[in-house]
Amino acid sequence: MQKPLVGALFAVLLLGAGIAPATAATSRAAAPIGTVEAAAPAAHTTLRTEAVRPKAVGFAGTVALSNCSGSVVRTPDSQPDDPALVLSNGHCLETGFPAPGTVLVNRSSSRSFTLLNASGSGIGTVRASKIAYGTMTDTDISVYQLTSTYAQIESTYGIKALELNTAHPVEGTAITVVSGYWKRTYSCNIDGFVYRLKEGGWTWKDSVRYTSACQTIGGTSGSPVIDDATGKVVAVNNTGNEDGQQCTDNNPCEVDEDGQVTVRQGINYAQETYGIAACIGAGNVFDLDRAGCTLPKP
Repeated sequence: MQKPLVGALFAVLLLGAGIAPATAATSRAAAPIGTVEAAAPAAHTTLRTEAVRPKAVGFAGTVALSNCSGSVVRTPDSQPDDPALVLSNGHCLETGFPAPGTVLVNRSSSRSFTLLNASGSGIGTVRASKIAYGTMTDTDISVYQLTSTYAQIESTYGIKALELNTAHPVEGTAITVVSGYWKRTYSCNIDGFVYRLKEGGWTWKDSVRYTSACQTIGGTSGSPVIDDATGKVVAVNNTGNEDGQQCTDNNPCEVDEDGQVTVRQGINYAQETYGIAACIGAGNVFDLDRAGCTLPKP
């Protein structure tokens, strides 16, 4: 995981000196270890061109957590008077890293988030009423329900929620990772998809792998990954291989359908979010028994 707390101050000092922090996902180019060939990409490999980015992606709708990044999100069916939702990583939860197999649903929370405008300035604070959903099993996500509705946030701050895309992301897509914690963006493309991404005791399914230009660091955990063409959220940033170790904490490895392992030092990853909307019903309430919902259950 891209550590949410450890080394944050150290990272600030190093970034000021123009050096990538050793405690975060590093900014090295892809360097596969040993003679293992790269895992074959999964389905969904229709390519897009890398050349033209239609518009710059700003910070509006993103939030800064105490230890991570996040965003105010909505599904296509969310209503203005529904309580708003904030998306981040499961490993960013204030309760600590959920153990493998653990799923949190409807846990009380009063966590606060700094809401950002398009330029990255903090313009107010929104607060959670609960952890609606959180896990590090199969994926690495947390979704908080807020005490404010979308309409209240838009009326008070002029900020609209980012919409969750409901289709699987596509290889080659131009994307921007937007960190509310650092008030920094990273632009690259989706390089491919990983059948299984293993890190320590956790395993994530069908993860997004970035091209090497997205050199995300600690504190970017939970950042929305935005499709530049649509402005919709297609994934949530969560980890990167720091120093070339295989499948250890902060050094995820790729495992293909045949069990072949590939290590890509300096390459970073995200978890897809297209499946979240199927698990959210009327009133923005999570219902893991809804048709089409494939998120892990408690």
